[in-house]
Amino acid sequence: MNVIQGELPGLLILEPKVWGDARGFFMESYNEKVFREASGLKLDFVQDNHSRSARGVLRGMHYQMKQPQGKLVRVVSGRVWDVAVDMRRNSPTFGKWQGVELSAENNRQFWVPAGFAHGFVVLSETADFLYKTTDYYAPEHERCLAWDDPVVGISWPLEGIEPQLSAKDRAGQRFVQCETYA
Repeated sequence: MNVIQGELPGLLILEPKVWGDARGFFMESYNEKVFREASGLKLDFVQDNHSRSARGVLRGMHYQMKQPQGKLVRVVSGRVWDVAVDMRRNSPTFGKWQGVELSAENNRQFWVPAGFAHGFVVLSETADFLYKTTDYYAPEHERCLAWDDPVVGISWPLEGIEPQLSAKDRAGQRFVQCETYA
């Protein structure tokens, strides 16, 4: 597994080894020992999630204040632009963001630790998005940063795409109003 340090402390881009031939391919999508040795992290994942979304669906930017979740995310069908925003007040990169394209073709995974808001937009006709979390989903503790907050200034690749948002995501708070981590 190749590990690329993210632009912000704690973020990792993981490139698993893929073996392929005329029949197709094989890869380990997760192996605790390999992940720990490659990343230096020992994590306990407690929940796996799978979402399917159409082109232009934008989910995010979500985080949980209590029961914060670290997320190991990947795409098994299609293509997304995946984004993490540092919500840790004491971090030198507080309010900064990083985006990475995840696709079935590049097999990349993105490690987003607790303390970051997370979201993505679908760039292909559909995308199947899988992620492992380090804590359980707790809707009462979930917060939502506005996807288009001008202070954070995420550069979404939306050329020709009208983002489709849930009611929760349309009601996301501006960065200056958001509850943040110490």
